[in-house]
Amino acid sequence: MNKNILVSKRDGGKEQLDLEKIHRVITWAAEGLSHVSVSEVELKSHIQFYDGIQTTDIHETLIKSAADLISEQAPDYQYLAARLAIFHLRKKAYGQFEPPRLYDQVVRLTEMKKYDPHLIADYSEAEFDEMERFIDHSRDMNFSYAAVKQLEGKYLVQNRVSGEYYESPQVLYLLIGACLFASYDTSRRMDYVRRFYDAVSTFQISLPTPIMAGVRTPTRQFSSCVLIECGDSLDSINATASSIVKYVSQRAGIGINAGAIRAIGSSVRNGEAFHTGCIPFFKHFQTAVKSCSQGGVRGGAATLFYPLWHYEAENLLVLKNNRGVEENRVRHIDYGIQLNKLIYQRLIQGGNISLFSPSDVPGLYEAFFADQNEFERLYTQYEQDSTIRKKTVKAVELFSLFVSERASTGRIYLQNVDHCNTHSPFNPELAPVRQSNLCLEIALPTKPLKHTFDEDGEIALCTLAAFNLGKLQNLDKLEELAELLVRALDNLLNYQDYPLPAAYNSTMGRRPLGIGVINFANYLAKNGVRYSDGSANGLTHRTFEAIEYYLLKASNKLAKEIGACTKFNETTYAQGILPIDTYKKDVDEICQEPLHLDWERLRSDIGKYGLRHSTLTALMPSETSSQISNATNGIEPPRGFVSVKASKDGILKQVVPDFEALRDQYELLWNIQGNDGYLKLVAIMQKFVDQTISANTNYDPGRFDGGKVPVKLLLKDLLTAYKLGIKTLYYHNTRDGAADSQNGIDDHCAGGACKI
Repeated sequence: MNKNILVSKRDGGKEQLDLEKIHRVITWAAEGLSHVSVSEVELKSHIQFYDGIQTTDIHETLIKSAADLISEQAPDYQYLAARLAIFHLRKKAYGQFEPPRLYDQVVRLTEMKKYDPHLIADYSEAEFDEMERFIDHSRDMNFSYAAVKQLEGKYLVQNRVSGEYYESPQVLYLLIGACLFASYDTSRRMDYVRRFYDAVSTFQISLPTPIMAGVRTPTRQFSSCVLIECGDSLDSINATASSIVKYVSQRAGIGINAGAIRAIGSSVRNGEAFHTGCIPFFKHFQTAVKSCSQGGVRGGAATLFYPLWHYEAENLLVLKNNRGVEENRVRHIDYGIQLNKLIYQRLIQGGNISLFSPSDVPGLYEAFFADQNEFERLYTQYEQDSTIRKKTVKAVELFSLFVSERASTGRIYLQNVDHCNTHSPFNPELAPVRQSNLCLEIALPTKPLKHTFDEDGEIALCTLAAFNLGKLQNLDKLEELAELLVRALDNLLNYQDYPLPAAYNSTMGRRPLGIGVINFANYLAKNGVRYSDGSANGLTHRTFEAIEYYLLKASNKLAKEIGACTKFNETTYAQGILPIDTYKKDVDEICQEPLHLDWERLRSDIGKYGLRHSTLTALMPSETSSQISNATNGIEPPRGFVSVKASKDGILKQVVPDFEALRDQYELLWNIQGNDGYLKLVAIMQKFVDQTISANTNYDPGRFDGGKVPVKLLLKDLLTAYKLGIKTLYYHNTRDGAADSQNGIDDHCAGGACKI
């Protein structure tokens, strides 16, 4: 049959189908892999060959045939498929398998306006030749299939219209390092470029989507998360919408704080008109978010925040559900509901919650974040004031509506604003934290814009990265990796562009970083401990203590060299306060692990030299960036040994790392009964994480009578999280009867955006 098949070549010519050539390529891709069969891949692919088939279609058929065979029984097909995909990618990018000389590649891509011209301006030809000597293209063979497809879809420099590719992964990794350390003097920068390249290309550290896709290109915006606060005026609302459009187009995930907008029926212009309320303006923000994609890499996405005591809360809580008409729903953004101790107390005591328009209760909205005692005083005062418009709702009814909407949509999140300000690197009197971001891991001060180019407003940006815990040989290794990341990201803050003065001033003043982790489930499995039974508590405490300590130490060292951030005086560090001083002491009841590092020496050093960065840690979802490193997502347990993840490039199968060696050590998500063990681990992490954590709650309705999760359990988990000092909760995941391997979590951030 195959003798009669002619193949159309890339140059337009035709030749006889050469099965031996195909056999050689598959045999090369299978070298050193276990439980893979060259003949089985050939058999699956031959069925799909036809007369006139393009050579590119043959390659893609081989790749798909291998990818379809990925399973628990034969996990190495993910590497066979990946190698075939890399072979195909290099042919498309370079016209051959061997990459070109690095200097020639950079010159060509710079002339094509694909690479930032500073690369050629800052580095000599001799320096590129030195980089050529340590770039290791064989590391391309260590990717899984899902990783290669994500690289192709989101990260590699390409023409998204024509489908042309211009680089391969090792070039991407090397040039990111070259860009980030270009400002260093020539006597030391090449050492940093090499060490950074080695750490990234061997998956010891993980970078988010904006950095992977953007650094080395002429588009210089690499912050994963953008926090924009809206004031209660038309000018501020329009400035917020304009800022959203600008940052969505530059690959960022958006957090919008709209809680200050006055309620429907409020007075406008001293009674000249009735206010239309929040919903029309929320729709305005939704339109802004969806107006453009994140640099062609992913669709725009945002989370909008407001307090549970807002006068319109009952209508706002249902904005995302599928019932109702379009006029009273705003379904295409997510929501973060803001709570504090007083609101929880009303629930526990069986009391009522009073709902106010922020415009009617002077000082209440500001105190909600900055001063909890003052909030309680004003709140009770306004409750007793009969002249102030209010609604009174039973706390249990309002909370029940919240948790039921959270359960049905999966994407109504929560922020405990008091924890975000009492266990914070910022002095709440000077720089209160009023919101989080798209993925609920950033906690930075913001100020509403009065107009688009307002220099007094504050748009908070956070730049992300992560340690791959699965690659960590010992905690001491974190010191070197922490210094590499802190220096690289600090340089990035100077390197990137800032389209709005409110973002530039905020970032230059605070220099916030958010460094997290990936592959936590693999890390637990390697250490023989579990999420559910408390056995991982001590390890988690030791690990996150080391992460925060070494990151602070690296930032302090950089401050000694080149100066602290200019708004260091607005941090609690400037008062001599460290995260180990302000965490919720209830954590001590679940983990008695002592501190192992010299925090008092660090406190003294910070007192002398300050910190270069006001924040250093944040635990993000890292959905896509985890795939690049063939790692488990962030801190999450895997749903199955083989994850099946939807992508715009199709279905991607990925096997958990070290599957054959650690199969019996992994604890799968739906085998964990209840959220208590997981929430305790999150609380231990939060002790050391200076921003916050993308933490999820998970429920299997099949465990309960009638297949319905009791509202009491949902409320209990919220109260447990609050009691333990957890700042935010992200997704509510419900087991839906699909195969355990299905992973339905979308990653909208940056690792990813927050993706990282």
